[in-house]
Amino acid sequence: MKLLVATRNSKKLVELDRILRAAGIDSVELLSLSDVPEYPERPETGRTFADNAYIKAFDGAAHTGYACLADDSGLSVDELNGMPGVLSARWSGTHGDDVANYQLLLAQMGDCPDERRTASFRTACALVVPGAKEVPSALADGGFPAVLDEAGNLLLVVEGRWPGSILREPVGDNGFGYDPVFAPAVGEGNDAEGTLSAAQMSAEDKDAFSHRGRALRALTPALKILAEAESEG
Repeated sequence: MKLLVATRNSKKLVELDRILRAAGIDSVELLSLSDVPEYPERPETGRTFADNAYIKAFDGAAHTGYACLADDSGLSVDELNGMPGVLSARWSGTHGDDVANYQLLLAQMGDCPDERRTASFRTACALVVPGAKEVPSALADGGFPAVLDEAGNLLLVVEGRWPGSILREPVGDNGFGYDPVFAPAVGEGNDAEGTLSAAQMSAEDKDAFSHRGRALRALTPALKILAEAESEG
């Protein structure tokens, strides 16, 4: 089964590949946007992470004919009423400027006491499979809320959450986005004192605890079912 992952971020592709391999799945061939002809991409105007993930997944499936997986992720800060949220990647005004984004966040949280710096990373992973004739019974049996739309696309979305808090300065060189200023909660991949940032964690630990890792692991059995259904069909 060829699966288009609607991203140009090689780290996301490597992360999903690690998770599939760890689950013993070798029947899914991953493609990125760099592996297919360019196509028009709609702006991410959704109000939720799931809305934006579906925009990207629908575009990828429609223009390539491949099953398409897309995610939308962001940081939800309780003190900021859930913001930056879907605006996380462009919080500073420039899309994808990680340093500017987290520096602005730190400035906004400057006077916030430690007990009110709680936050969580959130992600939604949307899968669109074009030309599906039916929803495999194994998906329903596995508890996956997959549906067919009027155009014959199989639709499935899963979500993941990683709780923690906002640090007062960036720490660590691994990861991307807000990782250097996000400290996972104790028991959520952090040490007993809760002193590590997400940017100090190994890739394996992030896979095990992160919002995206949780969502992708939840989706992995569905990908296996769909790959097997395609090979049988």
